[in-house]
Amino acid sequence: MFNSLPGFREFYPDDCARRNFLFDTFRRVAHRFGFKEYDAPVLEPLDLYIEKSGEEIVGQLFNFTDRGEREVALRPELTPSLARLVGAKASSLAMPVKWFNIGEHYRYERPQKGRLRAFYQFNGDILGEPGPTADAELIALLVEILRELGLTDKDFRIRLSDRNLWFIYLEGLGFEESKATEILGIIDKSEKISAEKACSLYEEALGEQAESIASKVDAMKDIKNLCALRELVANENITDDARAKLDSRLEDWTTLNNYLEALGVSSFIQVDLGIVRGLAYYTGFVFEAFENEGQFRALAGGGRYNNLVKKLGGPEMAAAGFAIGDVTLTDCLSRRNLLPDTTPTPDITAILGGEDERLAALHDLAELRRADFSIVYPLKNQSINKQFKNADKSGASIALIYGEEELAAGKVRIRNLATREETLASRSQLVEELKALL
Repeated sequence: MFNSLPGFREFYPDDCARRNFLFDTFRRVAHRFGFKEYDAPVLEPLDLYIEKSGEEIVGQLFNFTDRGEREVALRPELTPSLARLVGAKASSLAMPVKWFNIGEHYRYERPQKGRLRAFYQFNGDILGEPGPTADAELIALLVEILRELGLTDKDFRIRLSDRNLWFIYLEGLGFEESKATEILGIIDKSEKISAEKACSLYEEALGEQAESIASKVDAMKDIKNLCALRELVANENITDDARAKLDSRLEDWTTLNNYLEALGVSSFIQVDLGIVRGLAYYTGFVFEAFENEGQFRALAGGGRYNNLVKKLGGPEMAAAGFAIGDVTLTDCLSRRNLLPDTTPTPDITAILGGEDERLAALHDLAELRRADFSIVYPLKNQSINKQFKNADKSGASIALIYGEEELAAGKVRIRNLATREETLASRSQLVEELKALL
């Protein structure tokens, strides 16, 4: 017998029902926020991902040369495809673009808890709006999805940070962009490595400045609210130009904070400048959703990526977005018993007598299905007793009983499977009768 490949999952009906519960929630909430669904190929040119993330991404991909001698890869994420799609039709699209997608993605890496080689993601993005209103809308969408799934502010926080703020701050301390990027890379790794390893990376990157800069970085990372951030900036010994830029950026923070409060999600927000999102294409506000326990992977993450559309061949365009992975989210919901237990059950099951009763029933059941009732019936002849036992196990609310006498009278017997109460209904009025009952 063949087994599935490492890092890939089967979805038996119960598992598929739980997965579809997530997908239905994603779609329902995204539509409330005015987002439109789109899709893109799962197979893309390899260069699309190299251009976005660099050559080092190749080792993380399922990539190969196809029969047309093209270098291709299964998509590890959707943002490059989105940037390509929007960039190609930017002149004809109404701005801002508010799109979402639910799809499968693939990464060739070692499977481990919370991370598989094949996984589903919800992606929500806004393109064409440079102001903090778009960032606030995305964060509110993320919060509302998690709330809709049953999570509360006791379960998760949105950790909010700002790469622009970091770059301005580090520029004020005398670092050029390339060195600032290197420092941000260390900050991104610091939660995943030991303090000794982090010190070693700072020493390697900064030499004699390592200790003083690491101390300043730690002070920034300790900030947990906007007031403390303003105070640190006011007291820091940085260049006048950097101070003016920081003051301007803090006004963006104030605007974002005001919108988050107006949207009713401020109780979920935690300022956390230790979040910098390791991917270099992020350009502004960044955020991640974490469980409050702090012992599991991020539930979601995203931020600004204003340069990506142009980098991939389109026009200059502001952009921001986030992704929710299904693996860690399913683990989180499962531990809290927030996932449905089983597959959906039918509304109605049918109890059939002989062949004449079966044919009459099938005629009625076809009409009921067109009226949007979910119905099951035995596909092969069974005893009446066995059919009743199966009806009780089916999860249906109603059993329609087709017997010889009922059929001769143009009737069908309706049994409430919970109370065992029965009524007779005309076959010609069956749809109306059942709509009144269900």
